[in-house]
Amino acid sequence: MNETESILAPSTGTEDLVESAWLHSCPSCGSRDLELFYEVRGIPANSCLLFDDRQQAIDCPKSNIGLTYCRDCDFVFNAEFDARQMEYSGRYEETQGFSQTFSRFHRQLAAEMIERHDLHEREVMEVGCGKGEFLVLLSQMGENRGVGVDPSAIPERLEGIDGAERVTLIPEYFLPEHCRTEPDFLCCKMTLEHISDTAQFISTIRKGLTAAKGTVVFFQVPEAHRILSECAFEDIYHEHCSYFTGYSLGRLFQSCGFRVTRTAQEYDDQYLTIEAVADDSAQSVSELPDRGDMAALVSSFPERLAEKRDYWRTMIRQAKEQGQRVVLWGSGSKAVSLLTTMGVSELVDCVTDINPNRQGYFMPGTGHEIVPPSALAEIKPDLVIAMNRIYRDEIQAELDGLGITCRLECL
Repeated sequence: MNETESILAPSTGTEDLVESAWLHSCPSCGSRDLELFYEVRGIPANSCLLFDDRQQAIDCPKSNIGLTYCRDCDFVFNAEFDARQMEYSGRYEETQGFSQTFSRFHRQLAAEMIERHDLHEREVMEVGCGKGEFLVLLSQMGENRGVGVDPSAIPERLEGIDGAERVTLIPEYFLPEHCRTEPDFLCCKMTLEHISDTAQFISTIRKGLTAAKGTVVFFQVPEAHRILSECAFEDIYHEHCSYFTGYSLGRLFQSCGFRVTRTAQEYDDQYLTIEAVADDSAQSVSELPDRGDMAALVSSFPERLAEKRDYWRTMIRQAKEQGQRVVLWGSGSKAVSLLTTMGVSELVDCVTDINPNRQGYFMPGTGHEIVPPSALAEIKPDLVIAMNRIYRDEIQAELDGLGITCRLECL
Protein backbone atom coordinates (compact mmCIF):
# COMPACT_ATOMS: atom_id res chain seq x y z
CA MET A 1 0.00 0.00 0.00
CA ASN A 2 1.36 3.44 -0.86
CA GLU A 3 0.17 7.01 -0.36
CA THR A 4 -1.75 6.94 -3.63
CA GLU A 5 -3.88 4.10 -2.31
CA SER A 6 -4.11 5.25 1.30
CA ILE A 7 -3.76 8.98 1.77
CA LEU A 8 -3.21 8.97 5.53
CA ALA A 9 -1.12 5.81 5.58
CA PRO A 10 2.66 6.06 5.83
CA SER A 11 4.50 4.55 2.89
CA THR A 12 5.68 1.00 3.44
CA GLY A 13 8.04 1.07 0.48
CA THR A 14 11.70 0.28 0.91
CA GLU A 15 12.95 3.16 -1.22
CA ASP A 16 15.27 5.70 0.38
CA LEU A 17 13.14 8.72 1.24
CA VAL A 18 15.81 11.17 0.13
CA GLU A 19 15.21 9.88 -3.39
CA SER A 20 11.47 10.63 -3.22
CA ALA A 21 10.49 13.27 -5.75
CA TRP A 22 8.51 15.34 -3.26
CA LEU A 23 11.66 16.05 -1.25
CA HIS A 24 13.12 17.87 -4.25
CA SER A 25 10.07 19.88 -5.26
CA CYS A 26 7.21 21.60 -3.49
CA PRO A 27 4.53 19.01 -2.60
CA SER A 28 1.82 21.63 -3.17
CA CYS A 29 2.81 23.36 -6.42
CA GLY A 30 5.76 21.38 -7.80
CA SER A 31 8.20 24.30 -7.79
CA ARG A 32 11.90 23.67 -7.22
CA ASP A 33 12.55 27.22 -6.01
CA LEU A 34 13.02 26.13 -2.40
CA GLU A 35 14.88 27.38 0.67
CA LEU A 36 15.89 25.22 3.65
CA PHE A 37 15.81 27.50 6.70
CA TYR A 38 15.43 25.48 9.91
CA GLU A 39 16.85 22.10 10.98
CA VAL A 40 16.48 19.93 14.09
CA ARG A 41 17.84 16.41 14.40
CA GLY A 42 17.07 13.41 16.60
CA ILE A 43 13.64 14.40 17.92
CA PRO A 44 10.68 12.06 18.56
CA ALA A 45 9.00 11.03 15.32
CA ASN A 46 5.61 10.81 17.09
CA SER A 47 4.71 13.44 19.67
CA CYS A 48 1.28 12.17 20.78
CA LEU A 49 1.98 8.50 21.39
CA LEU A 50 1.45 7.15 24.91
CA PHE A 51 4.20 5.06 26.50
CA ASP A 52 3.55 3.05 29.66
CA ASP A 53 7.27 2.50 30.23
CA ARG A 54 9.75 5.34 30.85
CA GLN A 55 12.64 3.73 28.99
CA GLN A 56 10.44 2.94 26.00
CA ALA A 57 9.43 6.59 25.91
CA ILE A 58 13.06 7.70 25.98
CA ASP A 59 13.99 5.19 23.27
CA CYS A 60 11.06 6.09 21.00
CA PRO A 61 11.72 6.35 17.23
CA LYS A 62 13.57 9.54 16.31
CA SER A 63 13.60 11.61 13.16
CA ASN A 64 14.56 15.05 11.85
CA ILE A 65 13.11 18.38 10.78
CA GLY A 66 14.25 20.31 7.73
CA LEU A 67 11.76 23.14 7.24
CA THR A 68 11.79 24.22 3.62
CA TYR A 69 10.10 27.27 2.10
CA CYS A 70 8.63 27.36 -1.40
CA ARG A 71 9.28 30.80 -2.87
CA ASP A 72 6.55 30.27 -5.48
CA CYS A 73 3.53 29.43 -3.31
CA ASP A 74 4.63 30.23 0.31
CA PHE A 75 4.15 26.61 1.39
CA VAL A 76 6.47 25.36 4.16
CA PHE A 77 7.21 21.66 4.56
CA ASN A 78 9.52 19.30 6.40
CA ALA A 79 11.87 17.98 3.73
CA GLU A 80 13.15 15.34 6.17
CA PHE A 81 9.76 13.94 7.08
CA ASP A 82 9.94 10.14 7.34
CA ALA A 83 6.48 8.64 6.84
CA ARG A 84 7.76 5.17 7.76
CA GLN A 85 8.26 6.35 11.35
CA MET A 86 4.68 7.49 11.84
CA GLU A 87 2.18 5.60 13.97
CA TYR A 88 -1.47 6.62 14.11
CA SER A 89 -3.04 3.97 16.28
CA GLY A 90 -5.16 3.57 19.39
CA ARG A 91 -2.28 4.77 21.56
CA TYR A 92 -2.14 8.07 19.66
CA GLU A 93 -3.91 10.42 22.09
CA GLU A 94 -4.57 13.83 20.57
CA THR A 95 -7.97 14.94 21.86
CA GLN A 96 -8.37 18.42 23.34
CA GLY A 97 -11.94 17.79 24.34
CA PHE A 98 -11.28 17.82 28.10
CA SER A 99 -10.55 21.56 27.97
CA GLN A 100 -13.55 23.80 28.58
CA THR A 101 -11.96 26.49 26.42
CA PHE A 102 -11.49 24.15 23.47
CA SER A 103 -14.90 22.53 23.93
CA ARG A 104 -16.58 25.94 23.72
CA PHE A 105 -14.70 26.69 20.51
CA HIS A 106 -15.53 23.27 19.07
CA ARG A 107 -19.21 23.62 19.84
CA GLN A 108 -19.31 27.13 18.40
CA LEU A 109 -17.56 25.92 15.24
CA ALA A 110 -20.09 23.10 14.81
CA ALA A 111 -22.96 25.57 15.27
CA GLU A 112 -21.48 27.89 12.65
CA MET A 113 -21.06 25.08 10.13
CA ILE A 114 -24.63 23.88 10.71
CA GLU A 115 -26.10 27.37 10.32
CA ARG A 116 -23.97 28.53 7.39
CA HIS A 117 -24.44 25.34 5.35
CA ASP A 118 -27.88 24.23 6.56
CA LEU A 119 -26.61 20.94 7.95
CA HIS A 120 -29.79 19.37 9.26
CA GLU A 121 -30.42 15.65 8.79
CA ARG A 122 -27.63 15.56 6.23
CA GLU A 123 -24.75 13.21 5.45
CA VAL A 124 -21.44 14.46 6.84
CA MET A 125 -17.95 12.98 6.72
CA GLU A 126 -14.75 13.77 8.57
CA VAL A 127 -11.36 12.63 7.29
CA GLY A 128 -8.90 12.40 10.19
CA CYS A 129 -11.71 12.52 12.77
CA GLY A 130 -9.58 11.68 15.81
CA LYS A 131 -11.86 10.40 18.54
CA GLY A 132 -14.98 11.69 16.79
CA GLU A 133 -15.93 14.63 19.02
CA PHE A 134 -16.73 17.01 16.16
CA LEU A 135 -18.90 14.48 14.33
CA VAL A 136 -20.87 13.89 17.52
CA LEU A 137 -21.46 17.65 17.83
CA LEU A 138 -22.73 17.80 14.24
CA SER A 139 -25.01 14.87 15.03
CA GLN A 140 -26.29 16.30 18.30
CA MET A 141 -26.88 19.84 17.05
CA GLY A 142 -28.16 19.10 13.53
CA GLU A 143 -29.34 15.49 13.74
CA ASN A 144 -26.86 14.71 10.99
CA ARG A 145 -25.51 11.27 10.12
CA GLY A 146 -21.74 11.13 10.26
CA VAL A 147 -18.89 8.91 9.13
CA GLY A 148 -15.41 9.46 10.51
CA VAL A 149 -12.23 7.84 9.21
CA ASP A 150 -9.08 7.83 11.32
CA PRO A 151 -6.67 5.02 12.31
CA SER A 152 -6.55 6.40 15.86
CA ALA A 153 -10.34 6.35 16.27
CA ILE A 154 -11.70 4.39 19.22
CA PRO A 155 -15.41 3.70 18.54
CA GLU A 156 -15.95 2.41 22.09
CA ARG A 157 -15.42 5.91 23.49
CA LEU A 158 -18.67 7.06 21.90
CA GLU A 159 -20.82 4.41 23.57
CA GLY A 160 -23.70 5.94 25.51
CA ILE A 161 -23.16 9.48 24.21
CA ASP A 162 -26.29 11.19 22.95
CA GLY A 163 -26.20 11.55 19.18
CA ALA A 164 -23.38 9.06 18.74
CA GLU A 165 -25.83 6.47 17.44
CA ARG A 166 -25.83 8.42 14.17
CA VAL A 167 -22.02 8.42 13.96
CA THR A 168 -19.87 5.64 12.54
CA LEU A 169 -16.14 5.68 13.23
CA ILE A 170 -13.86 3.68 10.95
CA PRO A 171 -10.43 3.10 12.58
CA GLU A 172 -8.57 2.90 9.28
CA TYR A 173 -6.38 5.02 7.08
CA PHE A 174 -8.46 7.00 4.60
CA LEU A 175 -9.16 5.33 1.27
CA PRO A 176 -11.05 6.87 -1.67
CA GLU A 177 -13.62 4.08 -1.34
CA HIS A 178 -14.69 5.51 2.02
CA CYS A 179 -16.20 8.40 0.04
CA ARG A 180 -18.17 6.36 -2.50
CA THR A 181 -21.37 7.96 -1.29
CA GLU A 182 -20.78 11.67 -1.74
CA PRO A 183 -21.53 13.51 1.52
CA ASP A 184 -23.26 16.87 1.86
CA PHE A 185 -20.43 18.19 4.00
CA LEU A 186 -16.84 16.95 4.23
CA CYS A 187 -14.49 18.25 6.88
CA CYS A 188 -10.86 17.58 7.66
CA LYS A 189 -9.62 19.26 10.82
CA MET A 190 -5.99 19.35 11.97
CA THR A 191 -5.02 16.54 9.59
CA LEU A 192 -3.61 18.10 6.40
CA GLU A 193 -0.53 19.25 8.34
CA HIS A 194 0.27 15.53 8.82
CA ILE A 195 0.14 14.83 5.07
CA SER A 196 3.40 15.03 3.10
CA ASP A 197 2.01 14.84 -0.44
CA THR A 198 -0.48 17.66 -0.06
CA ALA A 199 -1.50 18.14 -3.71
CA GLN A 200 -2.11 14.42 -4.10
CA PHE A 201 -4.27 14.34 -1.00
CA ILE A 202 -6.46 17.29 -2.01
CA SER A 203 -6.73 15.93 -5.55
CA THR A 204 -7.94 12.59 -4.19
CA ILE A 205 -10.60 14.35 -2.10
CA ARG A 206 -11.64 16.27 -5.22
CA LYS A 207 -12.01 13.08 -7.29
CA GLY A 208 -14.69 11.86 -4.88
CA LEU A 209 -16.80 15.00 -5.32
CA THR A 210 -18.89 16.48 -8.12
CA ALA A 211 -19.62 20.11 -8.83
CA ALA A 212 -23.30 19.23 -9.30
CA LYS A 213 -23.62 17.87 -5.76
CA GLY A 214 -22.14 21.03 -4.26
CA THR A 215 -20.55 19.33 -1.26
CA VAL A 216 -19.01 21.88 1.07
CA VAL A 217 -15.44 21.06 2.00
CA PHE A 218 -14.06 22.48 5.26
CA PHE A 219 -10.41 22.17 6.29
CA GLN A 220 -8.66 23.43 9.43
CA VAL A 221 -4.88 23.56 9.89
CA PRO A 222 -2.35 25.40 12.08
CA GLU A 223 -1.71 28.92 10.75
CA ALA A 224 1.91 29.11 9.55
CA HIS A 225 2.33 32.88 9.34
CA ARG A 226 1.76 33.12 13.10
CA ILE A 227 4.18 30.26 13.76
CA LEU A 228 6.95 32.00 11.84
CA SER A 229 6.20 35.54 13.01
CA GLU A 230 6.06 34.50 16.70
CA CYS A 231 8.84 31.89 16.33
CA ALA A 232 6.43 29.39 17.87
CA PHE A 233 8.99 26.58 18.04
CA GLU A 234 6.56 24.57 20.16
CA ASP A 235 4.32 24.23 17.09
CA ILE A 236 7.08 22.71 14.95
CA TYR A 237 7.56 18.96 15.27
CA HIS A 238 8.21 16.00 13.02
CA GLU A 239 4.68 14.73 12.48
CA HIS A 240 3.60 18.19 11.32
CA CYS A 241 5.20 18.05 7.90
CA SER A 242 3.08 20.71 6.13
CA TYR A 243 2.55 24.37 7.11
CA PHE A 244 0.07 26.67 5.38
CA THR A 245 -0.75 30.35 5.12
CA GLY A 246 -4.08 31.54 3.75
CA TYR A 247 -2.45 32.13 0.38
CA SER A 248 -0.68 28.78 0.09
CA LEU A 249 -3.74 26.83 1.26
CA GLY A 250 -6.10 28.68 -1.06
CA ARG A 251 -3.75 28.27 -4.00
CA LEU A 252 -3.50 24.53 -3.34
CA PHE A 253 -7.27 24.06 -3.31
CA GLN A 254 -7.70 26.18 -6.42
CA SER A 255 -5.05 24.21 -8.30
CA CYS A 256 -6.79 20.94 -7.39
CA GLY A 257 -10.19 21.89 -8.85
CA PHE A 258 -11.90 23.72 -6.00
CA ARG A 259 -13.40 27.18 -5.79
CA VAL A 260 -12.48 28.73 -2.46
CA THR A 261 -15.47 30.38 -0.82
CA ARG A 262 -14.04 31.42 2.54
CA THR A 263 -10.82 31.55 4.53
CA ALA A 264 -10.49 32.67 8.14
CA GLN A 265 -8.25 32.59 11.19
CA GLU A 266 -9.73 31.17 14.37
CA TYR A 267 -8.83 30.30 17.95
CA ASP A 268 -6.65 33.30 18.78
CA ASP A 269 -5.39 33.22 15.17
CA GLN A 270 -3.79 29.81 15.78
CA TYR A 271 -5.99 27.96 13.30
CA LEU A 272 -6.46 28.62 9.60
CA THR A 273 -9.73 27.47 8.04
CA ILE A 274 -10.84 27.19 4.44
CA GLU A 275 -14.16 26.37 2.82
CA ALA A 276 -14.47 25.35 -0.82
CA VAL A 277 -16.66 23.57 -3.35
CA ALA A 278 -15.76 21.46 -6.34
CA ASP A 279 -15.60 23.49 -9.55
CA ASP A 280 -15.35 22.01 -13.04
CA SER A 281 -14.47 25.31 -14.70
CA ALA A 282 -10.85 25.40 -15.78
CA GLN A 283 -11.08 29.20 -15.75
CA SER A 284 -12.35 29.43 -12.18
CA VAL A 285 -10.13 31.69 -10.10
CA SER A 286 -10.71 32.21 -6.40
CA GLU A 287 -9.82 35.44 -4.64
CA LEU A 288 -6.91 34.42 -2.42
CA PRO A 289 -5.50 36.17 0.67
CA ASP A 290 -2.43 38.35 0.18
CA ARG A 291 0.95 36.65 0.36
CA GLY A 292 2.21 39.07 2.98
CA ASP A 293 5.77 38.96 4.29
CA MET A 294 6.48 35.23 4.41
CA ALA A 295 9.81 35.53 2.58
CA ALA A 296 11.07 38.08 5.10
CA LEU A 297 9.86 35.96 8.04
CA VAL A 298 11.70 32.93 6.67
CA SER A 299 14.90 34.92 6.22
CA SER A 300 14.89 36.26 9.78
CA PHE A 301 13.51 33.14 11.46
CA PRO A 302 16.79 31.54 12.69
CA GLU A 303 18.00 34.69 14.46
CA ARG A 304 14.64 35.51 16.01
CA LEU A 305 14.15 31.90 17.10
CA ALA A 306 17.52 31.86 18.88
CA GLU A 307 16.49 34.94 20.88
CA LYS A 308 13.16 33.42 21.89
CA ARG A 309 14.73 30.14 22.96
CA ASP A 310 17.32 32.01 25.02
CA TYR A 311 14.50 33.82 26.79
CA TRP A 312 12.76 30.61 27.84
CA ARG A 313 15.99 28.78 28.71
CA THR A 314 17.03 31.66 30.94
CA MET A 315 13.66 31.70 32.70
CA ILE A 316 13.75 27.98 33.44
CA ARG A 317 17.40 27.92 34.48
CA GLN A 318 17.00 30.89 36.80
CA ALA A 319 14.02 29.21 38.44
CA LYS A 320 16.06 26.07 39.10
CA GLU A 321 19.04 28.07 40.37
CA GLN A 322 16.66 29.59 42.93
CA GLY A 323 15.54 26.11 44.02
CA GLN A 324 12.13 26.37 42.41
CA ARG A 325 10.08 23.51 41.00
CA VAL A 326 9.15 23.81 37.32
CA VAL A 327 6.09 22.13 35.78
CA LEU A 328 4.81 22.08 32.20
CA TRP A 329 1.04 22.26 31.78
CA GLY A 330 0.10 20.23 28.71
CA SER A 331 1.75 16.99 27.61
CA GLY A 332 1.06 17.02 23.88
CA SER A 333 3.23 17.91 20.92
CA LYS A 334 4.07 21.42 22.14
CA ALA A 335 5.54 20.05 25.37
CA VAL A 336 7.50 17.37 23.49
CA SER A 337 8.94 20.07 21.25
CA LEU A 338 9.98 22.24 24.20
CA LEU A 339 11.54 19.38 26.15
CA THR A 340 13.45 17.90 23.22
CA THR A 341 14.74 21.04 21.47
CA MET A 342 15.53 23.46 24.30
CA GLY A 343 18.14 21.52 26.26
CA VAL A 344 16.24 21.99 29.53
CA SER A 345 14.48 18.65 29.98
CA GLU A 346 16.44 17.82 33.14
CA LEU A 347 15.31 21.12 34.68
CA VAL A 348 11.59 20.36 34.35
CA ASP A 349 10.27 18.45 37.36
CA CYS A 350 7.14 17.03 35.77
CA VAL A 351 4.41 17.47 33.17
CA THR A 352 0.70 17.65 33.93
CA ASP A 353 -2.35 17.24 31.71
CA ILE A 354 -6.11 17.43 32.30
CA ASN A 355 -6.74 14.60 29.82
CA PRO A 356 -7.19 11.48 32.00
CA ASN A 357 -6.28 9.28 29.02
CA ARG A 358 -2.73 10.70 29.11
CA GLN A 359 -2.15 10.56 32.85
CA GLY A 360 0.24 7.89 34.12
CA TYR A 361 2.05 7.60 30.79
CA PHE A 362 5.47 8.95 29.83
CA MET A 363 6.60 11.66 27.42
CA PRO A 364 8.28 10.66 24.13
CA GLY A 365 11.99 11.45 24.09
CA THR A 366 12.49 12.48 27.73
CA GLY A 367 10.45 10.02 29.77
CA HIS A 368 8.72 12.62 31.94
CA GLU A 369 5.71 11.10 33.68
CA ILE A 370 2.38 12.77 32.94
CA VAL A 371 0.60 13.50 36.22
CA PRO A 372 -2.94 14.76 36.88
CA PRO A 373 -3.32 18.40 38.00
CA SER A 374 -4.38 17.15 41.44
CA ALA A 375 -0.81 15.89 41.96
CA LEU A 376 0.45 19.47 41.89
CA ALA A 377 -0.98 20.07 45.36
CA GLU A 378 1.80 17.83 46.67
CA ILE A 379 4.45 18.83 44.13
CA LYS A 380 3.92 22.53 44.95
CA PRO A 381 5.30 24.07 41.76
CA ASP A 382 6.81 27.54 41.80
CA LEU A 383 6.74 28.03 38.03
CA VAL A 384 4.11 26.56 35.73
CA ILE A 385 4.63 26.97 31.99
CA ALA A 386 1.46 26.57 29.92
CA MET A 387 1.96 25.22 26.43
CA ASN A 388 -0.73 27.47 24.94
CA ARG A 389 -1.64 31.00 26.02
CA ILE A 390 -5.28 30.56 25.08
CA TYR A 391 -5.73 28.32 28.14
CA ARG A 392 -4.29 30.82 30.65
CA ASP A 393 -7.56 31.63 32.42
CA GLU A 394 -8.64 28.00 32.52
CA ILE A 395 -5.29 26.90 33.97
CA GLN A 396 -5.19 29.72 36.49
CA ALA A 397 -8.66 28.76 37.71
CA GLU A 398 -7.51 25.15 38.10
CA LEU A 399 -4.45 26.23 40.09
CA ASP A 400 -6.57 28.48 42.30
CA GLY A 401 -8.98 25.62 42.92
CA LEU A 402 -6.07 23.45 44.07
CA GLY A 403 -4.86 26.19 46.42
CA ILE A 404 -1.59 26.55 44.51
CA THR A 405 0.14 29.92 44.44
CA CYS A 406 2.79 30.06 41.74
CA ARG A 407 3.96 32.00 38.70
CA LEU A 408 2.13 31.06 35.49
CA GLU A 409 3.88 31.76 32.19
CA CYS A 410 2.46 30.91 28.76
CA LEU A 411 4.16 30.13 25.47
